[in-house]
Amino acid sequence: MVDRRFWLVLADPLSTRVFFDCGILAKLQERLAGQLRVAFVFPREQAEPWARRLTDVPVLHEADLYPASAPAPERVRRRLDRGLDRRLGYYPLAIRLNYRHGFHRERMHPGHPNLLLDSTRAGPLPRWASLERAMFHWHFSPRRYVPSALLSRLRAERPAVCFSNLQMQAAVPFIVAGRRLGLPLVGYVASWDHTVGKGVISPHLERYVVQNDVMRDDLVRFHDIEADRIAVTGWPQTDLFHIRRPREAYLALLERLGLASTRPLVLFMGNTPTNAPYEGRLVERLVAWQDEHARNAPSLLFRPHPRDKAWRERFAPALGRSGAAVQEPSYSDLEDLATLLQHGDCVVSNAGTILLDALVNDRPAVCVLYDEGAPPGESWAAKNVVGEHYRELVDSGAFLRAERFDQVSAGIERCLAHPDELAGERRRVVRTVVGEVDGHVADRCVEAILSIDSRG
Repeated sequence: MVDRRFWLVLADPLSTRVFFDCGILAKLQERLAGQLRVAFVFPREQAEPWARRLTDVPVLHEADLYPASAPAPERVRRRLDRGLDRRLGYYPLAIRLNYRHGFHRERMHPGHPNLLLDSTRAGPLPRWASLERAMFHWHFSPRRYVPSALLSRLRAERPAVCFSNLQMQAAVPFIVAGRRLGLPLVGYVASWDHTVGKGVISPHLERYVVQNDVMRDDLVRFHDIEADRIAVTGWPQTDLFHIRRPREAYLALLERLGLASTRPLVLFMGNTPTNAPYEGRLVERLVAWQDEHARNAPSLLFRPHPRDKAWRERFAPALGRSGAAVQEPSYSDLEDLATLLQHGDCVVSNAGTILLDALVNDRPAVCVLYDEGAPPGESWAAKNVVGEHYRELVDSGAFLRAERFDQVSAGIERCLAHPDELAGERRRVVRTVVGEVDGHVADRCVEAILSIDSRG
């Protein structure tokens, strides 16, 4: 049993979903026997549904740790720190890491809506290795400004600290304060693509938790972290997929969605507006294709990305139609997702973790690599899969690729007619990219998290 307070810093909704719904938090709560505190460092209105589920765990929110009001001297230090950060901190370091290793070079451009790809955020300093090392040391320096409310709480409790996503900007003050106070720190690397293009990773933690061997090697190669500090545990979401849902649960879900159980189901999994700005045109084209096939068409279920705030406009062609349904974006419907992926007939998506979800569940998939209706010269969908982390996945041959709409429609028809065609390729790439799939990933994550020095 851990003999000191343990803080779990939940840094963003997607990684929070993993810790809650894949069982990691519940297992931590059980093992820590009253020593756990949870800190949400994203907007309270987003965190509140999860906070309400923590009836026996003390909770902190952003306003508790980063209060807007502060004494005048602290406000001055805070303003100076933020100014420096814009010039040589979080975003400048992320963009420079991309340039240095060639991550997302084809995607970056001035003003990109994904701020980690906005090349104007590289900062004013020259791209010299010595300067970038100095920027990095300042970014994680224990002498850097930390909000006094956060620092005083950490000093009083001296907890071990675990990050659900250690690459978020909101995690930096905790890392800085942890270094200053000598606290044990452990970081979960939130997704398979985060090591190669989602920002710098502090080398100052005792333990890092990753999903697969590729991510471990990335931490060593690109972030100068020793291999013996990295635990490879597998992908927690596979614990959910490891539990088989009965066909009756799937049929009940179709009835709730207003879809016929007698037709095959094609799942269209949306990307974010920043990564796929023309996705609405593809939705419109798919609905028209369904109309053309009339009685023989499959049902279409559209699932917008959880971060898609414009989903009603982008998915409007499918709203209220017979034979089609649109699920409202959600961070809390993993049970529905697991049921759909275990029984649905085909997945269509551009890129992202959802493509891996499909392969883990042995679903035939079509990866869309073009932008329906985009002006000449626009290329978003294809660039979404050019990153370092996608190479092995794209080369695996585990899914069909579509570079125009007739290949999308033909791919769907092929998946429905021959669902087992690429089953072997799917199994092989899952072993490599996802890691162990045995229903015990959350157990391994908890063991890795609690293996840090917690003696105080």
